[in-house]
Amino acid sequence: EGYGKYGGYGADAGQGPLREKLAERFYSTTKVKSDELFVSDGSKCDISRLQMLFGGGRNIAVQDPSYPAYVDSSVMNGQTNGFDAATKQYGNIEYLACNAGNSFFPDLAPAKKSDIIFFCSPNNPTGAAASRAQLTELVAHAKATGSIVVYDAAYSIYISDPDCPKTIYEIEGADECCIETCSFSKYAGFTGLRLGWTVVPEKLKFADGSSVRADWSRLMSTCFNGASNVAQAGGMACLSDAGLAAMQEMVGFYKENAAILKKTFEEMGYTTHGGTDAPYVWVDFDGRDSWEVFTEILTKCDIVTTPGSGFGPAGDGFIRASAFGHRDNILEAAERLKKEFTK
Repeated sequence: EGYGKYGGYGADAGQGPLREKLAERFYSTTKVKSDELFVSDGSKCDISRLQMLFGGGRNIAVQDPSYPAYVDSSVMNGQTNGFDAATKQYGNIEYLACNAGNSFFPDLAPAKKSDIIFFCSPNNPTGAAASRAQLTELVAHAKATGSIVVYDAAYSIYISDPDCPKTIYEIEGADECCIETCSFSKYAGFTGLRLGWTVVPEKLKFADGSSVRADWSRLMSTCFNGASNVAQAGGMACLSDAGLAAMQEMVGFYKENAAILKKTFEEMGYTTHGGTDAPYVWVDFDGRDSWEVFTEILTKCDIVTTPGSGFGPAGDGFIRASAFGHRDNILEAAERLKKEFTK
């Protein structure tokens, strides 16, 4: 077989059987069709390509804290107008605070003039998964204001709460205002292999009535030669019955790691969030500078965490603990943390 089967340029939107299988496995309860699903080399790459699609000078809204690529790609694509060192925020971006006080779902009112709203559920770094009612509110807001929601579902396979949708398209009307991006990186450990997808519904239109999907298809065929045939073959294997079972087993393992970390920090006297519907535990360090906490943990325990302020100004005072690790390392980290940081 070799080159005859897997060589040469492939379909720029992804192999047809893979697109069909993704629609069948992850969108069977929605209206999403396989031709609305575009295979790529991962969500992070598509987030930047979406910025190219929208063009510069757009009003952006992001959860605060959230994955840094939303803000960083906005800056690089000319969406902002300077950085305020006092607030640690870029101009022309609405930072929608997510905290325990609002159940990690923001007040959307400040985003009433936003063209694009980046929203991630389960959220990286807080681990909070939005409920059906919350996502219904998000969709209603976008439809009322004419915003487009870029919905990052990279961690949705970790959701176990039945009240938390695994795709935004479980919400009625989302196909008129939402783009969803997802990835095999967290589903199947494809971080280095690179394979993901983005859903752009045919019903989604720009303000002038033109098709967002048609423009996305044109952009992808111009800027991208398609995901690796090798990676796509791996994706097909993951979507088989055996592959899905293996993915669920892997996710279950990391969720056990998250439970260990969450329990450890709580037994040490800290308030935690997340760690149930996501592979991240968001740990409250009582308002301390998150970079100082990061440095202290690294120095005393030889453990790398992530400082919360790296995800936005609202993340200061927290650190993110990741469940992605070998079990022996997680258990050893728990013992070191208990020894040095128990209150």
